Amino acid sequence: MSKNRKLKEAGNTNMTVVLKKARTLEPKNPNKSTGIFGGKSSGILNWNDIAYPHWYQIYKKLLGNYWQADEINMSSDIRQFPELTKDEQDAYLKIIGLLSTLDAPQTRTALLLSLYATDPSVQSIMAVISQQEAVHNESYSYVLSSVVSLDEQNKSFELGRTDPVLLKRNERIIKVYNEFAENPTIKNILKVMVYTSLLEGMFFYSGFAFFYNLARNNKMVGTSTMISYINRDELEHGRYIGELFRATLAENPEYNTEAFNEWVYDAFRHSVEQEINWSRYVLAHVDGIDLDEMEGYIKYRANKMLRMLGLSEIYDGYFDNPMKWIRAYVDNFDGTKTDFFEQKSRAYTKVSDLNGFDDL
Repeated sequence: MSKNRKLKEAGNTNMTVVLKKARTLEPKNPNKSTGIFGGKSSGILNWNDIAYPHWYQIYKKLLGNYWQADEINMSSDIRQFPELTKDEQDAYLKIIGLLSTLDAPQTRTALLLSLYATDPSVQSIMAVISQQEAVHNESYSYVLSSVVSLDEQNKSFELGRTDPVLLKRNERIIKVYNEFAENPTIKNILKVMVYTSLLEGMFFYSGFAFFYNLARNNKMVGTSTMISYINRDELEHGRYIGELFRATLAENPEYNTEAFNEWVYDAFRHSVEQEINWSRYVLAHVDGIDLDEMEGYIKYRANKMLRMLGLSEIYDGYFDNPMKWIRAYVDNFDGTKTDFFEQKSRAYTKVSDLNGFDDL
């Protein structure tokens, strides 16, 4: 039997194999994993002897981004929120509702991926990502508790399961994530990584743009500062998920088919359409954001995430960021925390009481 035929038959078999959760310790197996998913490993992690050595630097960079929501002073936002226009207030609450809806499953999804990973370095990196996603979720509760009543907070968090535009936007994400939870195959893991990449690298960005637009007008700077920390985390998560996707595909070449690539492209096209619809729904009456530029920015982000997954761009002419002003908030992240609209370094403004109420 030819090598190609053997590979094809093995691939067809593996397509339907349901993965078992990785064992905690298997001393008979080598410390260096033989595969990211479905491989063999003792479960003992020696960062100096892992299958993908540069992932240690990713782990260290993720750790270096540590922050906590209640270290951000919200006192000026508390004063400013009632001064926002009604449209700005509505957009603020809807976008926080969106972000909380999208970030909420990321904590669990990262943990689920780690449970089926047989490479202990992947388990550790996904544990850090999961912790950071938990912080993101806490931060949305923190900012809302600063500016609106508990009833208004609850209404914002209800949007993810009641708003028809959000429900339509999220239905494919829900389907892919739940299919993986119920049927953990390599193919479903790859699909989850595609949608995780979309979440980390594109779905959040019209929401981020809204808060950055407020900040450049010296409004709600505490909220935008928190969003910039979330944004920085998501950029690193997206980079790693892109690497994990490519490495998993390289280890399982039977999935690297035209049919699967077309599935990925279709997921991106559909997601871009939904993100554009959402941005026009939630930002229509917000001054300072050009919706045509926003559409171009979404397509630019989609092209960028496709390259990270090792695929070709699908939107001609969207290779540079069309929203030049947002670069100060998105493209210039380094190890220094800054007030981006002022472009000067600062340390965290830590508050001793909840949300800085003593500063009022």
